Amino acid sequence: MSPNQPASRRARPLAALLVLALASGVGCAQVVTESIGDGIVRFHASDDARDNRLPSMALETPRDADGDAPAGFPSNVVFGRDGDRWTATIDIEPGTSLYGTGEVAGPLRRNGRVVETWNTDAYGYQDDAASLYTAHPWVLGVRADGSAFGVLCDTTYRCEIDLTSGIAFRAAGQEQPVIVIERDTPLAVCEALGELTGTITLPPKWAIGYHQCRYSYDPADRVMEVAREFRDRDIPADVIWMDIDYMDAYRVFTFDSADFPDPARLNADLADIGFHNVWMIDPGVKDEDGYAIHDSGEAGDVWVKRADKTTTFQGEVWPGVCVFPDYTNAAVREWWAGLYEPFMANGISGVWNDMNEPAVFNTPTKTMPENNWHRADPDIGGPGTHARYHNVYGMLMVRATREGVMDANPDVRPFVLSRANYIGGHRYAATWTGDNSADWYHVDVSIPMTLNLSLSGQPFCGPDVGGFAGNGDAEMFSRWMGFGALFPFSRGHTAKGNIDKEPWAYGEAVEATSRRALERRYRLIPFLYTLFEESSRTGAPIARPTFFADATDPALRSEDDSFLLGADLLVSAQLQPARDRARVLPRPVAGVAWREFDFESFDGGRDSKDPDQPRLYLRPGSILPTGPVMEFVDEKPLDPVTLIVCLDADGSALGELYEDAGDGWDYLNGVYRRTTYEAQRRGDVVRLSVADTEGDMPRPERLVRVRLLMPDGSEVRATGKDGQTIEIPLR
Repeated sequence: MSPNQPASRRARPLAALLVLALASGVGCAQVVTESIGDGIVRFHASDDARDNRLPSMALETPRDADGDAPAGFPSNVVFGRDGDRWTATIDIEPGTSLYGTGEVAGPLRRNGRVVETWNTDAYGYQDDAASLYTAHPWVLGVRADGSAFGVLCDTTYRCEIDLTSGIAFRAAGQEQPVIVIERDTPLAVCEALGELTGTITLPPKWAIGYHQCRYSYDPADRVMEVAREFRDRDIPADVIWMDIDYMDAYRVFTFDSADFPDPARLNADLADIGFHNVWMIDPGVKDEDGYAIHDSGEAGDVWVKRADKTTTFQGEVWPGVCVFPDYTNAAVREWWAGLYEPFMANGISGVWNDMNEPAVFNTPTKTMPENNWHRADPDIGGPGTHARYHNVYGMLMVRATREGVMDANPDVRPFVLSRANYIGGHRYAATWTGDNSADWYHVDVSIPMTLNLSLSGQPFCGPDVGGFAGNGDAEMFSRWMGFGALFPFSRGHTAKGNIDKEPWAYGEAVEATSRRALERRYRLIPFLYTLFEESSRTGAPIARPTFFADATDPALRSEDDSFLLGADLLVSAQLQPARDRARVLPRPVAGVAWREFDFESFDGGRDSKDPDQPRLYLRPGSILPTGPVMEFVDEKPLDPVTLIVCLDADGSALGELYEDAGDGWDYLNGVYRRTTYEAQRRGDVVRLSVADTEGDMPRPERLVRVRLLMPDGSEVRATGKDGQTIEIPLR
């Protein structure tokens, strides 16, 4: 416990804890506690539970105890039984708000909600969905005073998270540890979670551009037609996606010889106009003799078994009857990884692993039986049932995929997207919020779903912009694109049989809104890339709830019509058709309000004149690095850099810009540039200069343009050379 923790965190109501312990039938004396880091305590139900626990699949590396829990640790866990489930209960103080729980439908604040961690193929889910595609048995708590804690129930089994009265986990399988993190702020809790479960690898810069997808762009000529339309219409985009129809009868690692006869040529043609590509690979392998992937797997005996431990499990997916690799086994993962070298040799940029809950058709559970048998390696717990390994099946798949992609292309950074995952799986893949629907409910929950995933250790995430299931309409699409262009992962996608949903598909007005939205994203790429790099080092979320601006402000605790990018940029959207919700903004900082700004639009106007664009606000004391509009990231050098400045009450501001090659690994050896810009007012002059520089990448000769936001809504502008002091006279 840090010495500056407020008094309210140093003591807990012991009487309440004793009541909970007695009700559960488990005495507090049985609980074993151990410190596994500063302000991080692991709780076990008993000595036996500690000694017989399964290896953690969430933690990046095993954590040994370095002593007992510190005296006065603010949180306590009470273990008990509820039928055939073990339980872990954590008391909370009045005024505590709860968040996280991974990918869940509904509002940002999770108090009063019950969800289940069980990876589920949940096409067209709505608010009553008990479980979705990923499993994050994790809760972030924020107390009334702004102090925070996080609770990780370290089990891979099916687990209910009940937040109707305090925090309660009810899990199948054997008793596993519960880990509690105590910190002074919610951001610090997220960073500590990153310390435990790992952080993302900095992705290639192209992956944080805009992505365009549908089920499916088919044939190859249609793929190129869409890509050329983006360029001809001057709409920024970086990636085109290939869904399952590129395959030969849905057999993974194959190409349809009629519709995609030369995938390498297609990818080269896309690259010629600045596009990268992502191709889908599912886990289900068609059970067909003579199909090379199947025969190779048969020879290696790689498939998941039935409960008898010898018969191969078969289930129906897109190709028909399929068999499924047992990714819990290292030899199977090595086999799977090896399949990617010839596949990636076609000029493939990134891989999309879908259907990996695993989804199985024509079964009541939508997945394989829980008594199926996995021949897992000892380091993850050894052989066991699918009930134990279901929630990590997708994570282990993308672990193998990532290894294969990196083996095939060792000199570039991998990009993998996964539909299913488990807490800690962000180490291997980005994710999205699954098969949402084109309705206003899903417009409304796009922000809170993205935020709760971000608060659960998965910073590279976002929804299908425009909605996957159903058509929607022009008004809905326009609004969605306005703020959807600013999520960490921004991709337009829709299902087979739906209308076209490219930015121009709804007519000129919606096309103009989409162009403005995507031009905003590309102006902000320098800032977004800086946030991704920060997240890769610290575990900080990229998209953050608005209450991160002031965790003591109760008015912000349930605010989910807006979100922060990093600490400095607030995105405030209108998510209802009538645009009639009142905007809730953070309180002024020492008397200085967050300042609204916008950009010049492609047609010479201002973005703020478009009612479907969210409003943008800058935190007092910050400097926001932006760049020119580009058709795709790194189309041209970042020149000029435009710095948007909002001074604080002391007349000061700071901001950071991170730059590197945009791909490859040289940045790990110091070939990057991290610039800290500083602005300081002295009388009627503001001076902007470089306060600090890190890294070995030399500073280029380029212009810096400064936009100084004034209290009355006006701006003062100036131009100078990067690295030199720029003076901005105020009179």
